[in-house]
Amino acid sequence: MKSNAIRIHEFGGPEVLRFEEIDLPEPGAGEARIRHTAIGLNFIDTYHRTGLYPIGLPAGLGSEAAAVVESVGAGVTDVKPGDRVVYTGGPTDSYSVARNYPAQRLVPIPDAISDEQAAASFLKGMTAWYLLKRSYPVAAGDTVLLYAAAGGVGSFASQWGQHLGANVIGVVSNTAKAELALKQGCQHVVMADADIPARVRELTGGEGVAAVYDSVGKDTFFASLDCLRPHGVMVTFGNASGAVEPFAPAELAKRHSLYVTRPVLFDFIDSRASLLQVSADLFDVIASGAVEVSVNQRYALRDAAQAHIDLEARKTTGSTILLP
Repeated sequence: MKSNAIRIHEFGGPEVLRFEEIDLPEPGAGEARIRHTAIGLNFIDTYHRTGLYPIGLPAGLGSEAAAVVESVGAGVTDVKPGDRVVYTGGPTDSYSVARNYPAQRLVPIPDAISDEQAAASFLKGMTAWYLLKRSYPVAAGDTVLLYAAAGGVGSFASQWGQHLGANVIGVVSNTAKAELALKQGCQHVVMADADIPARVRELTGGEGVAAVYDSVGKDTFFASLDCLRPHGVMVTFGNASGAVEPFAPAELAKRHSLYVTRPVLFDFIDSRASLLQVSADLFDVIASGAVEVSVNQRYALRDAAQAHIDLEARKTTGSTILLP
């Protein structure tokens, strides 16, 4: 069968994304052929495109989408044709009209959740889950610092953090995003070009925060450490400014016995049982209304390059989806 997909043949800027015709074979054993209905755009897609996180070339991009199952291969019992499903994870090829995918990694979408909501929330929402419930489990009354608070993961984490009783200080890049972050659950916002540690100390009466959730990486790492209270937890989970460089453990000691963790989502959903449990938690909090899925940008799949340009220029807020 013929289909269409975004392909890259070299690492580089958005211009390397090509919309091409591809051959799609019949699903193999354990696979399902799925037709995408909405595709999630995530910052990690730009890391794959640039080669910061290398992948074999030529390659597809994207690791999240909602879809309808069209057919299944031998031995598949987890899903059936006609099921609405969502997934996240490799191989990177969700920037496509249709694909074959391991059936045991497909999660049924509840009736209360739309395809767009599922595609816009699955990776980002489960990332917010592991940040707030595993990397540093927030408790009512905790004050935490969240970078990119008006972005994809930030939009989920700020709302979910508020729902859990945390006081969230959000870092944003402009006044429009500051207004959005406050609306979404942040108690305070700090501008990205400010002296962030000084503002955090001011907002916390000199104490610092219990945890920092930092998706920026290299440029903010030490400033984030300086925002923590004694025994605070630094959660570095992204590299928007580049990978964090090696540092001496003594940096943690001189800031009063800090902890640092570098979590990865797939370590929390490495079995079907854990995948279904985490996704159920996510869908429940969305269905309850405690966390709203804001799909603020939509692009045609063939316009994925423009979506990358806007994402890297910080022109997007909330979630963005590509439509086949």
